[in-house]
Amino acid sequence: MTPEGSVWQEAAVVRRYLERVRAGRLLAAEQIEVLLRVVAARGEAVRRLADLGAGDGVLAALVLERYPDAEAVLVDFSEPMLSEARDRFQGGETKVSFVLADLRDSSWVRQISRQAPFDLIVSGYAIHHLEDRRKRQLYQETYELLGPGGLFVNMEHVSSPSPWVESIFEEWQIDSNHAAQAGQAGARSRAEVAEEYANRRDRQANIFAPVETQCDWLREIGFQDVDCFFKAFEYAVFGGRRLAP
Repeated sequence: MTPEGSVWQEAAVVRRYLERVRAGRLLAAEQIEVLLRVVAARGEAVRRLADLGAGDGVLAALVLERYPDAEAVLVDFSEPMLSEARDRFQGGETKVSFVLADLRDSSWVRQISRQAPFDLIVSGYAIHHLEDRRKRQLYQETYELLGPGGLFVNMEHVSSPSPWVESIFEEWQIDSNHAAQAGQAGARSRAEVAEEYANRRDRQANIFAPVETQCDWLREIGFQDVDCFFKAFEYAVFGGRRLAP
């Protein structure tokens, strides 16, 4: 993660993302549906879940709706995000714990290892903040935390193969962001939305990698049934399983 990634520790940046950015993400419902279908295809109930870079816990919450008896641990380095996650699960009956930890180094593993092995580890739009070498190390750490038959699914922002393809994606994303806030008080013009998108403070924290490369890393580590289950330009859902020896 670049030093600019520290912006995610600022409450204002977190609030802007949750209120103004996430709602415009392209095909978000379809990505989540793909993730949940892959999880269901395990054919077994999820008993232990880890969400890496969990943010406000929205992805973990969707999994726990399907598997309410599961125990979940949410890992994030942003205290404002974890505060939102605590609020989300406050008063609920699910067993959820919260770990303030930075995925940039391996110390996060020690903080959740007592809850391993996991049946499912997910991540949503977090790992792209890490340097590529660290991404691969994190995938290795994830593999080692999974039990036999355990599944890792990453819903992620990946790189475009060329500037031309990237420009198509960005125009579509700006259109989606603009449509998401239409009709709201203080709605901005498309030009204003495009300017905000181009100059957003968190942009410099992004380190995108091709999904094909990341799937190759998973295979090299030992994951089986590795695939990119969904891809629309720079948004991808990919992962694999740790099978029994």
